[in-house]
Amino acid sequence: MITATRRPARRIAATALALLIGTAACTTPPAAEIPAHATATHGDPAFAKTFRHEFAEVDGVRMHYVTGGRGTPVVLLHGWPQTWFGWWPIMPALAENHTVYAIDLPGLGDSTGTPTGYDKATLARYVHTLIADRLGIRDARVIGHDLGAAVAFQYAAQFPADTKQLGYLDLPLPGPGINAATYRSLSWHIAFHSQRRVPEAVVGDNVREYLALFYPQVSFGGTAFGGTSDRSPFSDNEITEYARTYRRPGALSGGFELYRSLDQDVRDTVAAAPVRVPALVLAAQGQAEAIKATAAPRLTNIVRAVDVPQAGHWLVEENPGFVIAELSRFLKD
Repeated sequence: MITATRRPARRIAATALALLIGTAACTTPPAAEIPAHATATHGDPAFAKTFRHEFAEVDGVRMHYVTGGRGTPVVLLHGWPQTWFGWWPIMPALAENHTVYAIDLPGLGDSTGTPTGYDKATLARYVHTLIADRLGIRDARVIGHDLGAAVAFQYAAQFPADTKQLGYLDLPLPGPGINAATYRSLSWHIAFHSQRRVPEAVVGDNVREYLALFYPQVSFGGTAFGGTSDRSPFSDNEITEYARTYRRPGALSGGFELYRSLDQDVRDTVAAAPVRVPALVLAAQGQAEAIKATAAPRLTNIVRAVDVPQAGHWLVEENPGFVIAELSRFLKD
């Protein structure tokens, strides 16, 4: 009888111990989760060595930026459909001689909240508040690509005393050189993105697929401008990172608002005073003179305008070495 009663007791004790261990394991706090804004840079030694993610509140928008390096300040402004991450291929090289600030434009990337407008003059004021007022930088070298170039122009136009140099990358400047109606005729995507509610309805939840199909179209030899190439300069990881941010409904609409504000952008550029700070124009192969012609009525001190060889619209991804060399030479002056 003693043996018969002890065996069940041992089984009960063992079961209780197993349940206790299992419960403890389930309640052990998991390892710290990687913040969404850091997923693309987590585990990258080049990033960890030099750069960090930062946030700042600017007029109701929580602005995200990445900074690192040492030396004169360089501000990098992305276009559509990218984020600060579009500058990553050249940031470590720039950080060797400059303090780099790669910014997510208000409402885009990991900058959350809604700006009062997506016209480039308004966005430039948000960026200036961050750079000049929050960070105390009054001698910025401001470099913009795509619609970020229009923001960079407005930064220099509105705050010339706080702008040391201007890098203007691959964007016809909406303004006296090209009006909004003509601008929308340059490519199907400009006209499409300018429509109210239509692009959101078409893209819907298929953000990653849409971006993956779009990137090759404006690459070197891409179909948006009459070519036949379907080659993309973006890796799957890069596309995934951009899709992560543009999946937010506010960011998706905000990106399209960049195009819907073209009429206002033209009016603001026409009204702007000429920008006299030294400017560098970089453009897709064969496009430098055309881009310069649209910018020259307002950029009166273009020190160099040059094609980026074997590059379409994605200058940084398609020929990073050439872009690094041009920017490094320009920023030394």
